[in-house]
Amino acid sequence: MIVYSASKSDFREDIMSNGIENIILEAYKAATGRSTGRSEIESWRYSLQYMDRVVATPDIPDDASVAIEYHIPQSSKRIDFILAGQDKNKRDTAVLIELKQWQNAEITSKDGVVSTRFKHGIKETAHPSYQAWSYRTLLEDYNQTVQEDDIQLIPCAYLHNYEQDDVITNEFYANYTSKAPVFLKSDAMKLQEFIKSHVVYGDKSKLMYRIDHGKIKPSKNLADQLSSMLAGNEEFILIDEQKVAYETALKLAESSSDEQKNVFIIQGGPGTGKSVLAINLLVELTKRELVVQYVTRNSAPREVYQAKLTGSFTKSRIANMFSGSGSFHSIADNTFDCLIVDEAHRLNEKSGMFNHLGENQIKEIISASKFSIFFVDEDQKVTLKDIGDKEEIRFWAAQQGAAVTELELESQFRCNGSDGYLAWLDNSLQIRATANETFEDFGYDFQVIEDPRILHDLIKKRTRLKIKLDCLRDIVGNG
Repeated sequence: MIVYSASKSDFREDIMSNGIENIILEAYKAATGRSTGRSEIESWRYSLQYMDRVVATPDIPDDASVAIEYHIPQSSKRIDFILAGQDKNKRDTAVLIELKQWQNAEITSKDGVVSTRFKHGIKETAHPSYQAWSYRTLLEDYNQTVQEDDIQLIPCAYLHNYEQDDVITNEFYANYTSKAPVFLKSDAMKLQEFIKSHVVYGDKSKLMYRIDHGKIKPSKNLADQLSSMLAGNEEFILIDEQKVAYETALKLAESSSDEQKNVFIIQGGPGTGKSVLAINLLVELTKRELVVQYVTRNSAPREVYQAKLTGSFTKSRIANMFSGSGSFHSIADNTFDCLIVDEAHRLNEKSGMFNHLGENQIKEIISASKFSIFFVDEDQKVTLKDIGDKEEIRFWAAQQGAAVTELELESQFRCNGSDGYLAWLDNSLQIRATANETFEDFGYDFQVIEDPRILHDLIKKRTRLKIKLDCLRDIVGNG
């Protein structure tokens, strides 16, 4: 969805009216049905004045297209400013520009991450070049028009208030600034030259309209690379009822539509392979050209699987397939073919840092997708805010006319597969009464360790011992 769209010449006239922020605000209200904060309105007024100066050259054609606040489908992300036209070879080209009013930032030890001051204090955030580049990859991977019409997307960032200080342009971020150049306060002319080198002719083919109305589906390249990463990886092989759940999910995905939504609740205790099943479904459904995301409330599970799936593939492309649970309150109904919610028991009612956004995360996830899969272990709720139980999921599914299918994973792939040991733990921790009241015949060394450092040392010793025993077995076996 594009909030504001015009030719370059019309954009410049709107700037000259000294009311560009009000023009965009009215377009924003018409497009979204809601208003926005004063800080964002002020950013339109302020930052777009700088962009007007950059494009104020006859070398950038008047009939090039300007798009402001382009909402990327299947996400809440927006591209600040796009200039579209054709390059010197008459190839359709769009320059994607991430605008920032920052005045300073600090380097972090995290890849593609800086820290800077926002309204409520210092916060870590994506480097502007990483941000612009990730938006490009999201469009390349999920917009069929971009894929099939050979559209060239050129990302960059413009920090018009930022003095050079060897932070934003530091070598640490070179992997991203090389893909999406960053222009600072003194670089207006450089940005102008950059745009001129890519947009030589006007927008003869209504490029932004075509992108905005392009079908959303994963690219074949994305699906093929994901499949090759999982192939032969024993960590992701499905066993027993995992396979049944997997095939059931594929059938439900095939039959789901805007008119017939489906909800699949998969109950499973720790170590029953819920996350392995979730990742397999993410890959297979993407391979089938469905728009899918893996969702968790906490970032740790997403980061683990992003790392496992990131091989020769770029981190950005993998990251676009993962999402936090609080990002669906502003997503249109049925945007996704499938949302796979791991650790659904950790879902909250409200979203946002201050728990002030949206109505209910379960409702919003079901609304945003034709088919939603909830992996639940109600015994792993951690706080009073955790609302993700089966009864709550059933309630919101019924509210939206979604059919509900349920299945339980029982096989334990941790703890040597001992259901007896888990039953003893449940009984001892008073989770539920079981017949396993005593710790017998499990073959475990059970200890309570008070100091995590001692536990760490104990694990290292056990690991070294296991390595030595494995080597000894190999020597005996080969002898």
